[in-house]
Amino acid sequence: MATSAEPHPADSHDLIRVQGARVNNLKDVHVEIPKRRLTVFTGVSGSGKSSLVFGTIAAESQRMINETYSAFLQGFMPTLNRPEVDLLDGLTTAIIVDQERMGANPRSTVGTATDANAMLRILFSRLGEPHIGSAQAFSFNVASISGAGAVEIERGGEKIRERRDFAIQGGMCARCEGRGSVSDFDLSQLYDETKSLNEGALTIPGYSMDGWYGRIFRGCGFFDPDKPIKDFTTKERDALLHKPPTKIKVDGINITYEGLIPKIQKSMLSKDVEAMQPHIRAFVERTIVFQTCPDCDGTRLNETARSARIDGVNIAEACAMQISDLADWIRTLDKPSAAPLLTGIGETLDSFVEIGLGYLSLDRPAGTLSGGEAQRTKMIRHLGSSLTDVTYVFDEPTIGLHPHDIARMNTLLQRLRDKGNTVLVVEHKPESIAIADHVVDIGPGAGTAGGEIVFEGSVAGLRASSTLTGQHLDDRVSVKDEVRSPSGVIEVRGARAHNLTGVDVDIPTGVLTVITGVAGSGKSSLIHGSVAGREGVVAIDQSAIKGSRRSNPATYTGLLDPIRKAFAKANGVKPALFSANSEGACPACKGAGVIYTELGFMDTVESPCEECEGKRFQPAVLDYTLGGAKEDGGKDISEVLAMSVAQAEEFFGAGAAKVPAAHKILDRMADVGLGYLTLGQPLTTLSGGERQRLKLATHMGAKGGTYILDEPTTGLHLADVEQLLGLLDRLVDSGTSVIVIEHHQAVMAHADWIIDMGPGAGHDGGRVVFEGTPAELVAGKETLTAQHLAEYVGA
Repeated sequence: MATSAEPHPADSHDLIRVQGARVNNLKDVHVEIPKRRLTVFTGVSGSGKSSLVFGTIAAESQRMINETYSAFLQGFMPTLNRPEVDLLDGLTTAIIVDQERMGANPRSTVGTATDANAMLRILFSRLGEPHIGSAQAFSFNVASISGAGAVEIERGGEKIRERRDFAIQGGMCARCEGRGSVSDFDLSQLYDETKSLNEGALTIPGYSMDGWYGRIFRGCGFFDPDKPIKDFTTKERDALLHKPPTKIKVDGINITYEGLIPKIQKSMLSKDVEAMQPHIRAFVERTIVFQTCPDCDGTRLNETARSARIDGVNIAEACAMQISDLADWIRTLDKPSAAPLLTGIGETLDSFVEIGLGYLSLDRPAGTLSGGEAQRTKMIRHLGSSLTDVTYVFDEPTIGLHPHDIARMNTLLQRLRDKGNTVLVVEHKPESIAIADHVVDIGPGAGTAGGEIVFEGSVAGLRASSTLTGQHLDDRVSVKDEVRSPSGVIEVRGARAHNLTGVDVDIPTGVLTVITGVAGSGKSSLIHGSVAGREGVVAIDQSAIKGSRRSNPATYTGLLDPIRKAFAKANGVKPALFSANSEGACPACKGAGVIYTELGFMDTVESPCEECEGKRFQPAVLDYTLGGAKEDGGKDISEVLAMSVAQAEEFFGAGAAKVPAAHKILDRMADVGLGYLTLGQPLTTLSGGERQRLKLATHMGAKGGTYILDEPTTGLHLADVEQLLGLLDRLVDSGTSVIVIEHHQAVMAHADWIIDMGPGAGHDGGRVVFEGTPAELVAGKETLTAQHLAEYVGA
């Protein structure tokens, strides 16, 4: 008689168990996550979602995989520390698809980042007519070189000299070195040619005729300082601009004279643009102009590489095609000898189309992709994967997606799960939370007020719960009854950047304008290409904040400068003493607060500095206080950096520690919802949403009549969107024009004016399909945006 079989022990491991997680702000978290299910992690920005999913689960999975390699190989790999957690059980291989922007390496394109170019190069090396060489002959990263020389080899105990020739046929354009553009100086930004040097012709920051530069230019003898620059001879102009370092004697002193352009290249262009002072950065951005390379016409490839064709198309033309069109062209090629290669290319290109990126081209620079586009590009290599039982970890995969595209993304996530994979998603959008099999809500607040599991269970259970996410899950912003009247317009005429079709549009000023449309419809091309560079316009984009572990909100926003000066004034010492990166730094840890012990291929041990106890400053510096003695409520610099924005706002707002310049910056940080952030928290530990709001707080101090915000709801919880709308209203009511590129229906509904781009993406977009108020858009229901917004507001 047959008996029911006992369950196999191997089938009992169906949970990922986390016990005692303490990474960043997590407070001894215990959680069990079902395998082969789609689990969504929710919670306010900064509550600890990324710390649990990326900093704990994914980090430990990657660390353990690295440990399976030999010690020799581990020496070449990044060293990963074990996360602060008591127990992690049931882990599988983690594949992380995050929203980090792709590296802005000028040589990296969509094609090189996804291996599509590698396959195309092989295709052209096999089928291209005329045949010009191997695959590297079509690579814009390989230069053509040739040479000859004598080599000495030993044969049978006898030394023989032989002449050898070698040649490498690469595809790189020699003039632009495979970059597609060449840089040049806009000379009108260096000087006013109607004036003489003595009349102040030079407009370069720091180049004044009152100091040393004046003595050098007057005494060098290469030109007449009283002659207008437009009247200079060719030789004089060349000496002013290009003369190499030359020893001269001025007023009996030996010095070196150098032309303006080499001097600027050494003093300014060799530095990271992000690290420059704002006025020098603005000068560099005005002065250096990038022009399309005249030799390769921006294709990056030399003439030889462009000469080989398949059915009349060369590789540059193939890479310039919209990917959806390129996929169609590949399907028309009937070449049995390259059938497997054509199939491989076709599948990769079809993945682009399936994921909603068919509007891109392979020659698009990788650094120009938005965070959402970069994340979806990284997904491409996983879509057709045969792997199962792995853990896919996604960081807000709906970023940069129109509501119309979110449904498609949800289908892809479900497909990955249905193959037998565990899918973990950090997400804020209700449309994506709705498809979860299991929800983990982290909170209740952000920063030190978060780091706890406040709900675990189904979506229905979350909706019925009293957590912040549960309360706001069904929030809807209604369309305004009354909208503001514009005070004027910003005229855009004949805009043709990327896929724009000669767009003419008037963007109203003095109101909240939302630019919307499906991903790839031309929103960013219109605003960043035609509005962002104008005078009085401050553009706040999605580019990442540059910063190391030593950078924190206080240094990034410029808050620390007035605080250091206030400490110095109150104690009669130098401001540099109150910098952990300068004279005040603890000598043992050099101001880092921690000591790193490298143990070869083993984990690097990070321990708090025993000298300063992690405070980063010398003990003598901590004797100086601001706001009176410690017993009277005064604080030392390390105590100030340990304060939250809200506490510091109170401390610097009144009393003996009143510092108006610092209070103003703290006000702006609280305004964008960062009141919980600690002033000294390393920038590297901030979430994506926190970084963008920190950038917004910094730019709010810039003098500009118009602000451009690029998807400010990125990384924002449903509850925070309400606060963002209040901030946008305050900006507009204070007389600022606000232009927002956004997909979030709450922001669309709250707008005074909407410009909808479309109707599709790529060459199916690039046109204005609607201009008007949100109420008119909803009433018309003619565009994709209108249909989704009408559904959102319940119209």
